[in-house]
Amino acid sequence: MTENTRQVLEMLAEGKITTEEADRLISALREQPSAPGAAPAKKPRYLRVIVDAEDARQGPVKVNIRVPLMLLRAGVRLASVIPPQAQEKVNRALREQGVDIDISNIKPENLEELIDGLQDLTVDIEQPRDDVKVKVFVE
Repeated sequence: MTENTRQVLEMLAEGKITTEEADRLISALREQPSAPGAAPAKKPRYLRVIVDAEDARQGPVKVNIRVPLMLLRAGVRLASVIPPQAQEKVNRALREQGVDIDISNIKPENLEELIDGLQDLTVDIEQPRDDVKVKVFVE
C-alpha cells in the first residue's frame, strides 16, 4: 500500500471524507502510471453478484449487486481498530445472525490476496432447473 493510499484511508477513518470520495481518490492514485509511458495496473474495483431466477408465483426475479471492493478494504482496516472487548461482542452478534467468523482474524493483507486471486475467477452456478442462474465475479 502506498503512502498516498494510507493517507486517504486515514481521512476516511477520521470521517474527513466519504467512502465515495475515498474510492475516487484511490482510483485516481491507481490510474497514475508508475513510470513514464507505463500503463496503469488494472485492479478489480467491484464484486458483482448476478442472480436470474423464475419464481412460480411472482415471475422473473433478477438481482444485480455491485459492491465496491474499496468498501470491503476500508471495512477490514476499520475492523482492525475495534478494541478486543468490542470484537468479541461483534463476533457474538455475527454468530447470532448466522455468520460464523472472527473479525480479529481478518487482516488487510489477507483481503488483498483474496482480491488478487479473484481477478481471473468467475463462478457460474446453474441449478438442476434451468430457471436459476447465479454468477459471481470481480470487475
